[in-house]
Amino acid sequence: MKLCPSVAKEAVSSVAWTALLVAMVLSVIVAAQSRSVAFDGGRAYEDVRQMVALGPRPAGSAALQQTRAYIAKQLAAAGLKAEEQPFDADTPIGTIHMVNVRATLPGPAGRGRLVIAGHYDTKLFHEFPFVGANDGGSSAAFLLELARALKGRQNPLPIELLFLDGEEATGEWQGTDHTYGSRYYAQQARKNGTAKDIRALILVDMIGDRDLDIRREANSTPWLTDAIWSAARRLKRSEFVEDTTTVEDDHLEFLGVGIPAVDIIDLDYSAWHRAEDRLDRVGAGSLQAVGDVLIAALPAIENRARTP
Repeated sequence: MKLCPSVAKEAVSSVAWTALLVAMVLSVIVAAQSRSVAFDGGRAYEDVRQMVALGPRPAGSAALQQTRAYIAKQLAAAGLKAEEQPFDADTPIGTIHMVNVRATLPGPAGRGRLVIAGHYDTKLFHEFPFVGANDGGSSAAFLLELARALKGRQNPLPIELLFLDGEEATGEWQGTDHTYGSRYYAQQARKNGTAKDIRALILVDMIGDRDLDIRREANSTPWLTDAIWSAARRLKRSEFVEDTTTVEDDHLEFLGVGIPAVDIIDLDYSAWHRAEDRLDRVGAGSLQAVGDVLIAALPAIENRARTP
């Protein structure tokens, strides 16, 4: 078909306007998406403060039950439903009722999911009140703020936020007296055949230290570590250093059932398992650094994770 010049000009003009409108709409969507994915270290710090105010929160305690209620309330405010995974753990000091908490940011079905996890319990001490501002508080607060930051994001696959109970030993870290929540979760996933649906596990632990230095964890899956440290380099986040360390943590339980996993942790912390692990040892800037890096690393992780 041949158009006369005036009709052709109008057609071209119409196409141009349509293209311009599409570009404007897309730019608005992208801008809105960028605004919605914004981690706020200050809000995460406030979550740490609220949990620390509850006092020591060892597994099975009333204070930890209050912490679960706080977590559920904050998740609900972000539009997410908290689901509990209760279980009874046999420990050296007897049977303790423990509860993992999880909530899922939606994404397309049938592609598996990412799990971002951290523990929310604190170590049991009889000698002094241990409130675990960094060790237990920072990881739980980080997950809550991540829920707020990602709630408006279009995720290529679902992202499960997992609050693990019973990471801490009831006595000394030996045998199986530790990582109760992650062990139960991973073993249940293996038993019911859903472990294959977890494309990757990203663990955060002790990330609130004001003097933050996060080293590559030697047990972690290399492609996950590389994705996170590459994002840190792009953002010029010096808190992520190239040295390597080896840490026993919740991620080992996932690795044990064949799930790729990485541990983001700063174990070089002078107040670790000491009474001094209080709110003044936690920095909003440290929480911000980890939030910025993880969000920047998500696209690369998701792209790799979509292929089993």
